[in-house]
Amino acid sequence: MFGRRKASSQEERTWSAASGRAIDLSAEMEQLAVSLGPLARAQAPGYGRVLQFAAARSGEGTSTVAREFAWMAASRLGRTVWLIDADLSGPGQINAIAAHPGRYGALGGAAGASPDGSAFFAVRPQAVDAAGAPVPPARYLVAHTAGVPNLWVTRFRREQLQPGQAAYVTPGSAYWDVMRRHAELIVIDAPGADRSQASILLGPHVDATVLVVAADAGDSRPPALLNTAIVSGGGRMAGLFFNRAETQTLPMLRAFGA
Repeated sequence: MFGRRKASSQEERTWSAASGRAIDLSAEMEQLAVSLGPLARAQAPGYGRVLQFAAARSGEGTSTVAREFAWMAASRLGRTVWLIDADLSGPGQINAIAAHPGRYGALGGAAGASPDGSAFFAVRPQAVDAAGAPVPPARYLVAHTAGVPNLWVTRFRREQLQPGQAAYVTPGSAYWDVMRRHAELIVIDAPGADRSQASILLGPHVDATVLVVAADAGDSRPPALLNTAIVSGGGRMAGLFFNRAETQTLPMLRAFGA
């Protein structure tokens, strides 16, 4: 499961769920990869990059940007890519991909999403199996291939939680370090900071964070505060990505404050 496979070609259209229009974001995603430079490709064989896409507020389009960037890197650039859905409240990425098989192709069957049993989250209180052994967090995480065999997308198995249990994203590098050995690019789709601290917790353990801001967002204070929180925690910022997919104008990756 964790080997590298050759990518196949696919139709390169994307779908704007909000507007119901099919729009082509391949050029925008390619420009983003160019803007990111070395951050968009593996540092060396067996040492992939980890990029986090985050936003200060829900609804900025982070999931769309993360998904399309991961898709572009796998289908057009031929890289082995894992799209990690860090929103443990629901299977947003898997649902979006499954809803548009004409765009992404069919989902493959579920497989384990951790090669060594590590995870980027904890489940509390910890459950025990039929033999009385503790259930490791990694058992709640699965992955599916999405159209091309070198793109994997994770899904948190929330249906496996027992009454009273809750899942939390936790800081730490163990999961990301092992995933670097099995993918050229790991793309994290972090939930909005208005409802989760995930992007702040993960910031120090990724190569860089891209802040996604809707083009029509009028208040710059929330992104500025999130930028400060991630940087003060030891994270690196790649810049701001202005999400203008709805108007079909070219997004830009800019340095913060530019």
